[in-house]
Amino acid sequence: MHKPKAKAQATKPRQRDAEVTRAKILKAAKIQFAKNGLGGARVDTIALAAGANKRMIYHYFGSKEALFREVLEVAYLDIRQAEQCLPLDQLAPVEALETLIRFTWDYYLQNPEFITLVNSENLHKARHLATSEKIKLVSRAFVDMVQRLLDRGVVEGYFRAGIDPVQLNITIAAIGYYYLTNRFTGSIVFERDMMSTRALDERLAFNIETIMRLVRRPD
Repeated sequence: MHKPKAKAQATKPRQRDAEVTRAKILKAAKIQFAKNGLGGARVDTIALAAGANKRMIYHYFGSKEALFREVLEVAYLDIRQAEQCLPLDQLAPVEALETLIRFTWDYYLQNPEFITLVNSENLHKARHLATSEKIKLVSRAFVDMVQRLLDRGVVEGYFRAGIDPVQLNITIAAIGYYYLTNRFTGSIVFERDMMSTRALDERLAFNIETIMRLVRRPD
C-alpha cells in the first residue's frame, strides 16, 4: 500500500535535481552567449561551467539554438516582469515616467548581458524570438502599462495627447542603450570617461530631461 507513495516521494528529488541542473545550464549559457554570441559559444564550455555534460544539455534543450532561444526568453521575461513590479499606477504621471526611465537605465547597467544578448539576436534577425508567444504576451502587458501612464498624464494635464507608447519605449531604451553599447568608442571620440559615476549621473539626468520634454504638454 505504501509503494506508490514511496515512488512519488522519490520522484520529487529527481524533479528538483532536474530543475537545478536546467537553471545552472541556463546561467552558464547566458554568460557564454553574451560573451561570444550564438556562433562563438561552445556547448562544451557551457557544460563545464554548469557542472553538467553535453548530453544533459541536449537532453533538456534539444540543441544549442534551442538553448539560445530559451536564454533569450528568460532575459526578456526578466526585464518585462521587473517592469510590471514598478508601482507606476500608484505614482503621479510625471513621477511614474521618471521611475520607468531610471529603471531602464539602471537595469542596463546592472545587466550588461541583456544588451549583448539582444545585439546577438538582432544579428540573427530575431529568428529565435519570432516564435516566442511568451515574449509577445509580456511585451503587450508592458505596452498597456505605458499606455495607462500616458493616458493618466493627458487627463491630469501633464502630457500631450497622441503619444505612441511603443515609440516612447523605443526612445527610452535607445538613449540608454546607445550610450552603453558605444561607451568604448565614445570615450575615445569625446575624450571623457563615459562610465565614471559623474558621467553616468549626468547621462541619466539628460535622459530624464529629454523624455520629459518629448511628452510634456505645451504651455
